[in-house]
Amino acid sequence: MKGDLFSSDNMVQPADRPGMSVQNAKSIRYVVDGEMFARQGAMVAYRGNLQFERKGQGVGGMLKRAVTGEGLPLMTVRGQGEAWFAHEAQNCFIVDVEQGDEFTVNGRNVLCFDATLSYRIQTVKGAGVSGGGLFNSVFTGHGRLGLVCEGNPLVIPVSPQQPVYVDTDAVVGWTARLQTALHRSQSIGSMLRGGSGEAIQLKLDGQGYVVVRPSELTPQKEH
Repeated sequence: MKGDLFSSDNMVQPADRPGMSVQNAKSIRYVVDGEMFARQGAMVAYRGNLQFERKGQGVGGMLKRAVTGEGLPLMTVRGQGEAWFAHEAQNCFIVDVEQGDEFTVNGRNVLCFDATLSYRIQTVKGAGVSGGGLFNSVFTGHGRLGLVCEGNPLVIPVSPQQPVYVDTDAVVGWTARLQTALHRSQSIGSMLRGGSGEAIQLKLDGQGYVVVRPSELTPQKEH
């Protein structure tokens, strides 16, 4: 067979290392030797001896999912082989989490991660249910985390001298030691008159980085 489809840019080459790597802009390859986790339904291809099982969240996890909507529905991948993961042709990126690190990320942006990482769901400080109910997944441990993002993300440095204000529908995640709070950028009078549609943002202050996608959540993408 000939043609651009079969060029080296598209052809899968033998794996050069175990674990997670970016296959191309839209997919992540994972060479499995044991166990890893991925979002349910994200596997697009695999080869080898692999088993895919829905990961139970327990009663506590079910309650969190019911209250927060965060859920992060996962599947466990076990065995020896390699699998490819993708989600709605979104761009894929990898974050290396080191011991002592903490990375907060929106569950909708999680694609897959090493079994050596753990996560918990928590309320974003300063943004309780009355403020819109913002809940994120916090990853800790040592390993790699695969993320998806609509378009190329913006990674914005945050410092005590320059806090950053982000749209709550556009934020992907942020690093540890950043403080969060809701910020109102419009007066009540402006909001009553219709305003700009950008009334409330999430303020991040401290030292670190915030990751933002170049689009807001659209109604058809909410679920």
